[in-house]
Amino acid sequence: MFRYTKFTLIREIGLWALALVFLAPFYFLVTTALKPDSEMYTTSALALPGNPDFGNFVKVLTATGNSNVMAGLVNSLIITTGSILGLIALGSITGYVISRSTRRWSKAAYYLFLVAIILPGQLGAVPLYMGARGLGLTGSAWGLIVLYTGMLLPLSIFLYSNFFRGLGTDYEEAATIDGASKTQVFSKVVFPMMAPATGTVTIFAGLIVWNDFFTSLIFLGGSANQTLPVAMYYFIGSLVSKWNSIFAIVIVSMIPILALFLFAQRRFIQGFSGGLKG
Repeated sequence: MFRYTKFTLIREIGLWALALVFLAPFYFLVTTALKPDSEMYTTSALALPGNPDFGNFVKVLTATGNSNVMAGLVNSLIITTGSILGLIALGSITGYVISRSTRRWSKAAYYLFLVAIILPGQLGAVPLYMGARGLGLTGSAWGLIVLYTGMLLPLSIFLYSNFFRGLGTDYEEAATIDGASKTQVFSKVVFPMMAPATGTVTIFAGLIVWNDFFTSLIFLGGSANQTLPVAMYYFIGSLVSKWNSIFAIVIVSMIPILALFLFAQRRFIQGFSGGLKG
């Protein structure tokens, strides 16, 4: 039976103190973004805004040209969503085939994908760019979706294959006996049980693609399809030291990825712990 002791109280106080320490940057971020220019340099960083001003957010969301944050936000949403869907579709199918195959090539393919995770993607930036330009994929959101899907596919396959290896074949055999085809077994029996792995792939891929600056700058820089990190780069470069506007754009960029994490966090924790078992 659980007993609430002095040690439990001390532990809870310590956890609350630690949580406040981690939340302190968010406090400074929000309060500074809401301060008007007249309060930026005349009040303490700890002080709440006397007259909260949402003009900084309006300025961020109405910027034009290379600093068009709204266009960058939409492009990032399209590219991130498309990349996640591609990784889930291709990664789950490939991971299933590798984990269920008993042939020698399956183990070799697994370790080959594992090596691809370790190698930094920047090593192939030049040949990737030349190949994408030759195929007419530079400056295109769909081209970057294809690129991200290919770059992150080894990670997706690694996570899915480890989960499939830890999953028994009883349900698959029962479905096969009932007359289900291999496609039906995978789509209706196996894949729904892989929700933790899917949540893990979604979070990892979403964070990487959403925050990536280097790849999007090279492949989309100067085009109408540039992503949010690139738009932020141009926007912040024109502000110099107007920290209230800079913090406002940081908050705008954080909201979608925080919403994604909150939506899939339980699956992410289950998937990450399970993915390390293999």
